[in-house]
Amino acid sequence: MSIPKLQIACDHSDLASALADIKKVGDVVDIIEAGTILLLQEGEQVLRCFRAMYPEKLIVADTKCADAGGTVAKNCQQAGADYMTVICAATIPTMKAAAKEIAEIQVELYGDWTYQQAQQWLDAGISQAIYHQSRDALLAGEIWGEKDLTKVRKLIDMGFRVSVTGGLSVETLALFAGIDVYTFITGRGITAADDPQQAAVDFKQEILRIWG
Repeated sequence: MSIPKLQIACDHSDLASALADIKKVGDVVDIIEAGTILLLQEGEQVLRCFRAMYPEKLIVADTKCADAGGTVAKNCQQAGADYMTVICAATIPTMKAAAKEIAEIQVELYGDWTYQQAQQWLDAGISQAIYHQSRDALLAGEIWGEKDLTKVRKLIDMGFRVSVTGGLSVETLALFAGIDVYTFITGRGITAADDPQQAAVDFKQEILRIWG
């Protein structure tokens, strides 16, 4: 079982505040994500800035792409992204087109997806999935529970590298003990802390304590 990576999700609405937070934690985290809202607001310059600041880090473009996969992926790759997300409702041709243009595609699991669909993604050569507790679900009072852990385990058993995200805290990590999580993705769990750098360090230390 490998040690999970830590990914910072920059879900900011403007580039300046995103860059300010990245400067605090970029040396601590393993992966830097340009969040969906930030990409919609600021475009490809987000990826170019992140790549210029951290040339050795993995960078994710969280586009949640649903169509025109090849074009979106090519643009993201040229701007500096290593990975790009596609929404689980996207067609297999969209996913395949995207996968041709960038190092890796991650399927974002929202809504009513099935394991039959998941097998189709694997058959298409896509082996990364992101399991969510969405922001809206969390605001509605949902929390991480055994139903989520069961789905994560099933996806891993199928052959996916599974990242998890949504309202994660340092304390939440213990729920996943014994599960081969690929990446823990958090935004406000770090950026909303009084000391973001220390928060990132705390996440890393807890990951090492559980999986190290």
